[in-house]
Amino acid sequence: MIITKKSVLIILAFFSIYIIWGSTYLLNKIAVTELPPFFVASIRFTIASALVFTIAKLMGLSLKITKKQFLNCIIAGFLFLVYGNGVFIWALRYVDSGFAALEASTQPLFVLLLMRLVDGKKMQKKSLIGVALGIFGMYLLVSQKTLTTSNETLLGMFMILTCVLAWSYGSVFVAKADLPKNFFVSTAYQMISAGVLLAIFSATCNETWVIPTQWSVKVKWAVTLLIVFGGVVAFTAFNYLLKEVSTEKVSTSAYVNPIIAIILGWFILDEEVTLQTGIAALVLLTGVYFITTRKKIKTRVIGN
Repeated sequence: MIITKKSVLIILAFFSIYIIWGSTYLLNKIAVTELPPFFVASIRFTIASALVFTIAKLMGLSLKITKKQFLNCIIAGFLFLVYGNGVFIWALRYVDSGFAALEASTQPLFVLLLMRLVDGKKMQKKSLIGVALGIFGMYLLVSQKTLTTSNETLLGMFMILTCVLAWSYGSVFVAKADLPKNFFVSTAYQMISAGVLLAIFSATCNETWVIPTQWSVKVKWAVTLLIVFGGVVAFTAFNYLLKEVSTEKVSTSAYVNPIIAIILGWFILDEEVTLQTGIAALVLLTGVYFITTRKKIKTRVIGN
C-alpha cells in the first residue's frame, strides 16, 4: 500500500479536529480557573485573527470585503464566537468540561430543528429517531442529582444549551449569508469582530484584565494552545477536510470530541464520570449519528 502526501495530510487533519478540538474544553476550563472568561476569549480570538490575516496575506488571498459582508461577519462572529464560545467559556466555571462537551454534541439536533422551523424542511424517519434519542440522552445527562446540587451548576447547564442554540443558528445563517468567498478570510473577519465585542463585554462586566506575566504557567500554556492549535491549526484542518472528504466524515468529530473531553477531564482534572453519564453519552452520540448521516447541508461543527 502506497502512502501518499495527501493521505498523510488527511490523517493529520482528522487528528486535529478529533484530538485538538476535543482538548479545547479542558484548555478553556483550565484558563477560566484563573482568568475572566470574556477576557480570555477576547485575547484568544484577537490574536488568532491576526495570525489568520497574516497567513491569508502570505497565501495571496484578497482581504477586500463589502459593507454587507462585514456586517454579516460581525453577526456570524457574535453567534459563533461571542455568544457561542464566550458564554460557553463563562459557563465552564460551573460545569465539568466533559459534561459541557456532551451538551455541545447536541448541535446537529438543534440545527435540524432550526431547519425545520426556519426553512420548513421535513424530517426523515432516521432524523426523527435521532431527535428522540438526543432528547432522551440530554434528559439522562441533566437529570443526575449529583450534578445538579447547586443553582450555579443548573445555570451553567442552561447557558451552555443556549450557546449550542446560538452556534446552530449561526450555522443556518452562514449557509445563506453574503460572506467573503474564501472561508479563511471570512473567519479572520469573524474572529477580529468577535475579539473586539468580547473586549467590550469584558469591560462592561467589570472583569479584571490580568497581564500575561501574571498568569500561571499552566494558564499560559492553555491559552497559547487554544490560540495556535485550537484556533488556527484545527480550523485550517477542518476547512481542508471539507474540500477533500465528505461532510459526513468531517462531522464524525461530533462523536469523538466529547469522548476526548471526558477522558481528559477525568484524567487531568479528576472530573467525575458516572455510569449514567456514560449511558447518556452513548444515547446522545447515537442520536447524533442518526441525524448527521441523513443531513446534507454543510454546517460548522462546534470547536471551542
